[in-house]
Amino acid sequence: MQNKLENDISELAESVLASTDFFLVAVEIKGEKKPEVWVYIDGQERGVNMDECAEISNELSFLMDAHDVFGGAYRLNVSSPGLSRPLVDRRQYPKNKGRKVKVKYKNNEEYKKLEGVLQDYDGHKVIIGREEGDPVELSFDQIVETKIIPSLN
Repeated sequence: MQNKLENDISELAESVLASTDFFLVAVEIKGEKKPEVWVYIDGQERGVNMDECAEISNELSFLMDAHDVFGGAYRLNVSSPGLSRPLVDRRQYPKNKGRKVKVKYKNNEEYKKLEGVLQDYDGHKVIIGREEGDPVELSFDQIVETKIIPSLN
């Protein structure tokens, strides 16, 4: 049931985002009595600010109510994914070029981890520069998870 709700909310969110330069990253529903809906959005060229999140939240809430998605009370949160969440959409990679990342990937049947700088991205693969050794080229099929490592620079 939750997958259907997440899919329905995703479709409504995509329709709201169609007129913006943002894209949908994920939808999560937590709780049952009064569901808490988290809608994560991002931009290819830039991040999203609080005012933009509020505007999208208002439009999405209106659509969710019109489509009677829950038939009762719920709480809607629209947010950027933040640094603690992994990159899950290929469109998140370009704006993170030059940032330090931690990548978990699969090489044959073995899982490996790699830390370095996201040097390049071409839509099909990424190149991670390492402090020691040659850069590593990974196809998106190999990548299990990529997380940004925050820096104070």
